[in-house]
Amino acid sequence: MELLCHQQRRTTSVPWPEDIDRRLNILVRSAAAAGERTSRAELLAALVAVAETEPEELASLLHRYRRMPADALSDDAARDDLPVVRAPGPRRVVPS
Repeated sequence: MELLCHQQRRTTSVPWPEDIDRRLNILVRSAAAAGERTSRAELLAALVAVAETEPEELASLLHRYRRMPADALSDDAARDDLPVVRAPGPRRVVPS
């Protein structure tokens, strides 16, 4: 049986607000706190895979997101209770 998570990959580029990007990092760190090794891409795929497809549910979700104030996720920045997760890829060398 082929698993959905092992299917051929497709690369996408999704522009979104910086606070949403930071929120995704918090979600990855939260998964790590639960003992899960994951990536931003895998977490996004999991969220999309289990999302409701009912039109009214999606409309409600969109309306809720569109009404969120700019500082709605500001508490996320202070999440020092979660483990730090190293981003994949080569590390940048900071000139000294």
